[in-house]
Amino acid sequence: MTPEAQELWQRRFRRAGRGLFFTHLLTIWSLALSNVALGLSVLASAGSFKSRVWTLRASRPLVVGLAGYVLWLLAAIVASAEPGRSVFALSELFSLTTLVLALVLLENERQVRRLVDALGVVGAAIAANGLGQLLLGWGDLDRRIRGPLSHYMTFSGVLLVIDFLLIGRLAHPSGRKSAWRWLAVVLINVAIIGSLTRSAWVALALGLVVLLVLKAPRALLALPTLGLVFFLLAPVPVVHRLFSIGDMRDESNYDRLCMAEAGLTMVAEQPLFGIGPDLVKERYPLYRVPTAPRYTVPHLHNSYLQLAAERGLPALAAYLLMLFSAGVLAVRSARAEGGWAGPRGDLHLGVVLSLLAFSVAGIFENNWGDTEVQRLVLAVLALPFVLAGEQAVSEPPSPG
Repeated sequence: MTPEAQELWQRRFRRAGRGLFFTHLLTIWSLALSNVALGLSVLASAGSFKSRVWTLRASRPLVVGLAGYVLWLLAAIVASAEPGRSVFALSELFSLTTLVLALVLLENERQVRRLVDALGVVGAAIAANGLGQLLLGWGDLDRRIRGPLSHYMTFSGVLLVIDFLLIGRLAHPSGRKSAWRWLAVVLINVAIIGSLTRSAWVALALGLVVLLVLKAPRALLALPTLGLVFFLLAPVPVVHRLFSIGDMRDESNYDRLCMAEAGLTMVAEQPLFGIGPDLVKERYPLYRVPTAPRYTVPHLHNSYLQLAAERGLPALAAYLLMLFSAGVLAVRSARAEGGWAGPRGDLHLGVVLSLLAFSVAGIFENNWGDTEVQRLVLAVLALPFVLAGEQAVSEPPSPG
């Protein structure tokens, strides 16, 4: 085969890999479909890694964080009290390929915008599905809406990430006339409120406040009025749920404090490697506070404590490095390109707000341990580096 033919086939496989990569994110509502698309994307993209090595090098802080995260996962499994159980945590490596594929397959701003818009359409469809469940009698705490997803927290977590990617687009002068994005954002935010998920509410509120600080500081003066209007118009269950956020008499609030205390004890005992991946659920009764409402829990309802307790503080540091490096690069890139109103300021703003909201929600929920949410966030982490790589390639070399 001639070099020209080889290059042609390589481009075809890369294009197919990119399409499958998009598909695995757009079918996040069905992990079975997403897994198939992700696996096929890895196979189709195998030949693209060598030709895109420069992209991975340009993404060094993110790649270093990912490598550290993976290496410490392996170390934590080896050091685990029950390696035979902890070894099943290796399944996470499959999802982590989302980050590598995003760096390798996304080549320019146009592709990034297509991905964000496609996610916006899917997010609106997921939200509409969840809101439709209200018509079927769902909506109370015992039967909270979750759309096509397996859990209401997965539902709100997925919508939260997509929501701020779209809000970033709408906050830009070029995106304010986009009717379909406005409709999508309305559907998504109503669905997040309807999910009665307080962690998502806190993250949503903080993200919107940061948006106003960055884009329209004077609008902050209207927040008390808007808050009053919301309390007057919101359904009673929503208002009651909102007031329960700071109520320590609420059993779930107290339970989270008990889980935090147990998690801190785990970290204090095993700060380097943790008690072992996938062992928190099994060993929680050994660390449980005697007055805790539940004897067993699936996780610690805190992404940061969960990682540190399972895998040690170095694993948590690697995770934070990934989040921090992507957020800092997005801010720096926006400033270098003329601020949030710059040509790509909407994408940078969407990344910053999405990662911020995800990080805040992670204080109250193990959203990093939720595969559907994790894959979306892994893709978002890569976006600033993809845009920065394209910018570096497009800039002419400085005169020597």
